[in-house]
Amino acid sequence: MERRGGGSGGMSPAKRAAVLIADDHDNQRRQLRLTLEDEGMEVEDVPDAAAALAAVGRRAFDAVVLDVNMPGMDGLTALVRIAHSDPRVAVVIVTGETLIQRAREAVLRLGAFDLLAKMPEPEDLIGVVAQACDLTRRRRAAHEAAAGPSGAGGADLGIVGRSPAIVALLDQVRRVAPSQGRVLITGENGSGKELVAEAIHRLSKRAEGPFVKLNCAAIPRELVESELFGYERGAFTGAAQPKKGRLELADGGTLFLDEVGDLSIEAQAKLLRAIETGEVERLGGTRSARFDVRIVSATNRDLQSELAGGGFRPDLFYRLNVLPLHVPPLRERRADVALLAAHFLERFCAAEGRAPKRLDDEARAVLEEYHWPGNVRELRNLMERAVVLVEGEVVTAGDLVPWLDPADAGGQEAVGLRGEIEKREADAIRRALESAGWNVTQAAAGLGIDRTNLHRKMRKYGIARRPGGA
Repeated sequence: MERRGGGSGGMSPAKRAAVLIADDHDNQRRQLRLTLEDEGMEVEDVPDAAAALAAVGRRAFDAVVLDVNMPGMDGLTALVRIAHSDPRVAVVIVTGETLIQRAREAVLRLGAFDLLAKMPEPEDLIGVVAQACDLTRRRRAAHEAAAGPSGAGGADLGIVGRSPAIVALLDQVRRVAPSQGRVLITGENGSGKELVAEAIHRLSKRAEGPFVKLNCAAIPRELVESELFGYERGAFTGAAQPKKGRLELADGGTLFLDEVGDLSIEAQAKLLRAIETGEVERLGGTRSARFDVRIVSATNRDLQSELAGGGFRPDLFYRLNVLPLHVPPLRERRADVALLAAHFLERFCAAEGRAPKRLDDEARAVLEEYHWPGNVRELRNLMERAVVLVEGEVVTAGDLVPWLDPADAGGQEAVGLRGEIEKREADAIRRALESAGWNVTQAAAGLGIDRTNLHRKMRKYGIARRPGGA
């Protein structure tokens, strides 16, 4: 069993941690309670799982310590029910020494924060419970941020959004983060997979450890292995000094493998062996080094479909895909577009030392209707451009439309009768704009439609506003 340091685990002394202990053995329960109370924690103890569920329903605890073998409801059943009652409280399972290694992975997948052997050493108990309390408080703080007036539910994690899709994703992140299971994040380019990986690390038990990144697509294939596994002096031309690989650098923390689908078959085989053995051998080396790393991977490819064709090893895929997460594209979370745009405007105005800017209603409507082929990254770049190039404090639809992708905005080329109708509509809009000197307000009035509708149609047909229009 991994040894933990004692002490308060970094918890703030301003508020005593509230811990619930459920164990049917009076002497063991008393010993656990005294150990935690000596550390300054507020402890309530109960003799069975049913009483534990009642206690969790009655008040909020920072951690729950559950024995597995109790009369009536067992500890694992109680773990699942507590997760439904209070999904943010971290639960520590106590079980027999002979079962702990065999049961560990399965119990962590059920949602336990950690497992301890029956009658743990005081420093182990104190360290694990303190970390569990800290995680619970971070989860609750994140939940309170989600319920705040801004609706930016993951802002504390660097993820801005309030749409159902992003709220569901954040809930999944908070559930999988405390486990030790490997995570595979899927999603389109620019959708925010790296932010999700960082959030998982920050909410994990490894948050104090390193978060190491490797973009498998950004490094030439012949160099990926040296970056991942490291190398010894003289391993190849130019290897003048030994270098640790990312697996060694991430020891005790999280390794984020971005675009893992771009790994060569050879690198996949070596990564699989490293995962299975927990050891890494540097290129040109003869000795193996142990490492303790949680791997979080990401890809924009459908790895499942590549298994049969040999593009990705099935055994590695199943090793990485223990806890799958999918980041929705921005077009599926339109309720977040205006919130994200305002967030980026604020950030870039501050970075550039400029007065604050805001979007007008028509600009927000244009952004919410756009398809966003580049996802959040495209929106971020667009807002940075607006901060630099737009004069005044208001960003209008007319400012943004010329910068949006007309090919994407218009969708697939229309055919048949519909195509002829749309061609005539586009021609009519151009003529109206030319007659009005490219004044959008006057052109909209001449066409009998409002400005917002005209801006939408201009974007659809790829008609850019000319200088001097309004």
